[in-house]
Amino acid sequence: MATAPQDATAAQLITSGQTVLGVELGSTNIKASLIGPDFQQLASGSHQWENQFEDQLWTYSLDAIHSGLQQCFAAVLADCRQRYGVAPSTFASMGVSAMMHGYLAFGQDGDLLVPFRTWRNTNTQVAAERLTGAFRVNIPLRWSVAHYFQAMIDGEEHVPQVRHLTTLAGYVHTLLTGEKVLGVGDASGMFPIDTATGTYDAAMLDAFDEISASYQATCTLAELLPAVLPAGAAAGNLSEAGARLLDPTGQLQPGTPFCPPEGDAGTGMVATNSVAVRTGNVSAGTSIFAMLVLEKPLAGVHHEIDVVTTPAGDSVAMVHCNNGASEIGVWAGVFGQFAKALGVDASSDRIFEALLGSALDGQADGAGLLAYNNLSGEPVTGLEQGRPLVIRTPDSALTLANLMRAQVYGMFATLSLGMKVLAAQGVRVEKLNAHGGIFRTAGVAQRFLAAALDTEVSVSETAGHGGPWGIAVLASFRQFIEANPQASLDSYLDELVFAEAKTKGAAPLPEDVAGYNAWLQNYESGLAIQCAAITAL
Repeated sequence: MATAPQDATAAQLITSGQTVLGVELGSTNIKASLIGPDFQQLASGSHQWENQFEDQLWTYSLDAIHSGLQQCFAAVLADCRQRYGVAPSTFASMGVSAMMHGYLAFGQDGDLLVPFRTWRNTNTQVAAERLTGAFRVNIPLRWSVAHYFQAMIDGEEHVPQVRHLTTLAGYVHTLLTGEKVLGVGDASGMFPIDTATGTYDAAMLDAFDEISASYQATCTLAELLPAVLPAGAAAGNLSEAGARLLDPTGQLQPGTPFCPPEGDAGTGMVATNSVAVRTGNVSAGTSIFAMLVLEKPLAGVHHEIDVVTTPAGDSVAMVHCNNGASEIGVWAGVFGQFAKALGVDASSDRIFEALLGSALDGQADGAGLLAYNNLSGEPVTGLEQGRPLVIRTPDSALTLANLMRAQVYGMFATLSLGMKVLAAQGVRVEKLNAHGGIFRTAGVAQRFLAAALDTEVSVSETAGHGGPWGIAVLASFRQFIEANPQASLDSYLDELVFAEAKTKGAAPLPEDVAGYNAWLQNYESGLAIQCAAITAL
């Protein structure tokens, strides 16, 4: 990465408004990253939150969004004061990102008409299938247009009142700036994008209006969707109301320019320098997904594959799995309780590291143990609901090492199944870049992901910063492109952000690949047990 000016201290950068702030609302944490002109993280903040399962739908309340933003921002200010003795009152630029997809529907007066429906919901099967058939492109269950059309099909009373649809990132961006816009990457999870025009596909918009004409909508879909902007575009400024929402103390002043709001898939691509053609990345968190930037369109329609875009608007094949590292986190909590019962006061990081590290000693094929991490439905494998399970044969070797290897394998299983579809299409990358908290434990998840995908996997020094750092970089690009209007996002990342980045690669080990493939074969056979569990429980 570029080197910071030697005469500029962090405190001076903060007080003079030369820092950049990125905030990302993830599934379990709202996180913020404050970076300097050298892209190094100077301070951070976070706030834990959890979705609720209400009326058979996964949701977060607006109050939780508002209070979470405030607490996350307060944590950034506190971190700045603790580290440098100062706190920022303005920034060079800002950006917001969040979990993609889902359904936020607003009425004429700006009120939310129904509770926020997140990407985890899988109740949109009928709508998704009908739209996929009409558009001849895959419309996943979690896309905003699938949620909207399903509401029409179900005859929900709020549909005639809808005047605006957006994502979580788009909602927060509007709160802070007043602008109803989206970055193209996030918009591509609402409705298909025409990469030639850089906005929603006009023919498909017309097709949707024809399909939905017999329902109770009172606006065309184009009238409801946010405007689409590419990376680097001006997307408004922090308003007085936005400043007070983030910081009720009055420390933060209005006026900071914003980059377009993006989805967590886009920020993951940026954080791993994976926006150029033939690059790819894997992001592991509550969900897990792979993004491969395409040279040419995919042939045919595949329910396992989404076609979305980079923040710059290039086509991406996305394998998105609803279930990622959460189940491993649950097991870590159980072992933490056990340690406490023994009188051992170990931090969650230490417990997580010990559990993951033990997986290295497990047998390559899992020794007869299968782990299914499905807390929610999983479209890739056709599961409508989640039933986490650990299953073993009577002659299996139930050890900590084998249990944890099976858990890590289970986190990557559906991803590897989706990636096999892309491989059959001839879509390949020489190397994948990975990021997410689970990769902070060196040499474990990275090694097993390489085995699961039979591809070299690299993790950079910024991998632990993840999406908040990625949206901060996009906010920096928004500032940079004002003086360099011809600059591209991929060249900006290559030549400036990652010019001196340190990465560590892990090539797949033959014994791991063979063991994982044997394990995956059993995993696929055992999916029938998951289906039975959904029916029985």
